[in-house]
Amino acid sequence: MKAAILMSLALIGAAPVTASAAESAWEPIFNGKTLDGWTPNLVGQKVGDDPLKTYVVEDGNLRVSYTNYDNRFAGQYGHIFWKEPLKAFRLRFEYRIYGDPLPDIKVWEVSNSGVMFHAQTPQTMRRDQGFPVSLEFQILGVPRPQQEPSGNLCTPGTTVVIDGKRDLRHCILSSSPLLPVGVWTQGEIEVLPNGEITHFVDGKAVLHYSAPELDPADGDAAKLIAAAGGVLKLERGYIALQAEGQPIEFRKIEVQRLD
Repeated sequence: MKAAILMSLALIGAAPVTASAAESAWEPIFNGKTLDGWTPNLVGQKVGDDPLKTYVVEDGNLRVSYTNYDNRFAGQYGHIFWKEPLKAFRLRFEYRIYGDPLPDIKVWEVSNSGVMFHAQTPQTMRRDQGFPVSLEFQILGVPRPQQEPSGNLCTPGTTVVIDGKRDLRHCILSSSPLLPVGVWTQGEIEVLPNGEITHFVDGKAVLHYSAPELDPADGDAAKLIAAAGGVLKLERGYIALQAEGQPIEFRKIEVQRLD
């Protein structure tokens, strides 16, 4: 098929578009040294404040740390947001769940974290809002009370289309195998200009969906819909790394723009 396309282009005198010409370069958005370009937002805190140093850089990795939490999570969900909203892109990163979760987290939060994208800006979140309206590449590891794969989709304030139908489930499992905690794993999210989205785990596609929308049944999303003049379509937003009571670290966080 590729040869036929190239021959057709040659016959009409057009130059073929190579992958290198059609796609932009991968751009690191974490430098391994500082949190420059990233803004934390934690429940109960002002945007930008992280008094317990939940997000730190250690050994070249962006780490979610609970060293200063006095062994209590107390529902202080957090997210650290990359500075620039994105529309069509590929995001790839490596992650490693490590250490023990804080003892007061909920059962489903054990060995659980995530990467949010198409997220609302942190300035539009309520002070007590646990999760931004967004799509989430859910990160899970085993052992945990409920054995589930990684690379799932969760949808705080959003909905998507799967197999031609709008799916209202909050979390949708991927086809990834069960992955042990403590092991570095590569995640990747591809968001195409037409709204098609694919999750990858260690280079393998594990979940595909499309047409993300804000959910009018969700109170936080309803405010965003009103501010957008009634528009439900969700086609851009921010990247954010989650803090959910389980230590985790990230490295090699890169973006390739597709729009």
